Amino acid sequence: MMKKMPPAAKAYEAMSAIADGRVCMHEGYALVDSSDHSRTYEVQWEGNAYSSTDSATYWQGYPGYPVIAVWMLQGILPHEEGAEQLLKGIAWKQLNEAHRRNYDAAAEDALTHLQQQGIDPAPAVRLAGEINAALGNLDLEVKKGHAKHIEK
Repeated sequence: MMKKMPPAAKAYEAMSAIADGRVCMHEGYALVDSSDHSRTYEVQWEGNAYSSTDSATYWQGYPGYPVIAVWMLQGILPHEEGAEQLLKGIAWKQLNEAHRRNYDAAAEDALTHLQQQGIDPAPAVRLAGEINAALGNLDLEVKKGHAKHIEK
């Protein structure tokens, strides 16, 4: 069981990172670009222990969207390309700043914007729900701080 759960809206950010092709998987680590490409986060794992340089994981001790995206690509969490593609190109950093880190409000804003464009967000909402339900049952360790730095 997770010691500390992430905000539910982080599933949407992870789905966008995958849809945008911002996750580069390697042996034992992954590099994940932020939505505005201003930062690259490093996720590392050894066995069942994961760490990351994103603020949520590093300081708060819950899996941030880079870790969630890695778990999705590793098959640990649900992964569905069609639902993820609905969230392609969303400027999460800008939305999160506009909503003063109220991640649920930022996600609601993104989903409303999709509806206004005539896109049904239901598949993405369903997948996010599945991801969040599965997160609560994971037997993985999320370590605060980060191990060594890996060069790109």
